[in-house]
Amino acid sequence: MGTRKLQYRDISLYWPEFTFADGLILFTANLVMEKAYQFSRFDRTNPLSTCSEHPILLDEQNWLTCEHYVQAKTLRNQKQAMKVTSLPSGEKAHGYGKAWYRAKIADYKSTAPILMKRALYTKVQMYKEVREALLETEDRLIIETSQYDYFWGIGRDQRGLNHIGKAWMDIRDKLREQ
Repeated sequence: MGTRKLQYRDISLYWPEFTFADGLILFTANLVMEKAYQFSRFDRTNPLSTCSEHPILLDEQNWLTCEHYVQAKTLRNQKQAMKVTSLPSGEKAHGYGKAWYRAKIADYKSTAPILMKRALYTKVQMYKEVREALLETEDRLIIETSQYDYFWGIGRDQRGLNHIGKAWMDIRDKLREQ
């Protein structure tokens, strides 16, 4: 379903779920989104969460969560990166790492999704329950439902990049190939 430009009086709207006919705006259900597997990256009880309590071993270091790994690897200052490793939860690691005044690596937007995918793939390889939870999503779209994060999640208007969801879907495809 492509994005259509709709004009209603002097207002232009870009929205994939509207159609305009005979002076009326019609709402069309987006069945892919309705059937999607939705989760929050901060839900510690969900195995697909980046903050779930599934420690990983990656780059010869133990990480409490995938969130710890990504936040530490994307901070430019090594002292700040080391601080992330000592934080007690993925939520705290995320909060510390996302602060605007902490400099990120120069190529953050291209490197962070790769780091996240590496961490999530390692998690799947280490934990059977995570692998099973991922495969139970079948062929559904996987979306991280953050209303405020348009990079990792779908954002409030569902137009976010959803990098975490995309990483999980790529990993799911790779697992099926094996």
